[in-house]
Amino acid sequence: MKKNFNKLNNSIIKCIKCKRLVNFRTKISIQKRKQFINEKYWGKPITGYGDTNGKILLVGLAPAAHGGNRTGRVFTGDKSSDFLYKCLHKVKIANQPNSDYLDDGLKLKNAFITTALKCVPPEDKPLKKELDQCFKYFNQEINFLKDLKVIVALGKIAFDACKYFYKSNYNFNENIKFKHNKVFKLPNNILLIGCYHPSPRNVNTGRINEKKMVQLFNRVLKLI
Repeated sequence: MKKNFNKLNNSIIKCIKCKRLVNFRTKISIQKRKQFINEKYWGKPITGYGDTNGKILLVGLAPAAHGGNRTGRVFTGDKSSDFLYKCLHKVKIANQPNSDYLDDGLKLKNAFITTALKCVPPEDKPLKKELDQCFKYFNQEINFLKDLKVIVALGKIAFDACKYFYKSNYNFNENIKFKHNKVFKLPNNILLIGCYHPSPRNVNTGRINEKKMVQLFNRVLKLI
């Protein structure tokens, strides 16, 4: 299992097939954000992370420009990850309430986290052809997670990407629509659950809060 993921991750990191994404992620790693001006940005595709024997798969759309694209790990080093891991820690999926940098000691229990698109796209809007190209990696991650039971889509755009992935790769034609904490059955006996994105905007407006997020994760733990 670990050998499969190591080989896959090496392929992901070396990928340069989408020129628009390569140019954009490189541009960000050079220009940087002022608060990170002295840091060396990762600036390459982001691999999945976590328990490869896990039953839960958390999926975001793509790495954050100054989060994952900077640190080299999905949902790491930004406000979204601060909120997400505080909640994951409360339900004991994560061993700590923070995700700051690659070697910060973070471990996930029974869960793996990844993105549908492995590179940060301009304006967080990937092209259809970029998703199609990147889905081969997403497909391998799903296939390698032999004990997978539940996919948690972090945000409507990630949910739509998962839906598009299953329509493109499996015999799945149901017109499902995103709703927070609603569960849908996918064709390979895997459940898909929508979750509001843990973004500062959603947290600050009260669309999502710790109580709602913890309730959702507790439900997921019961589903597996």
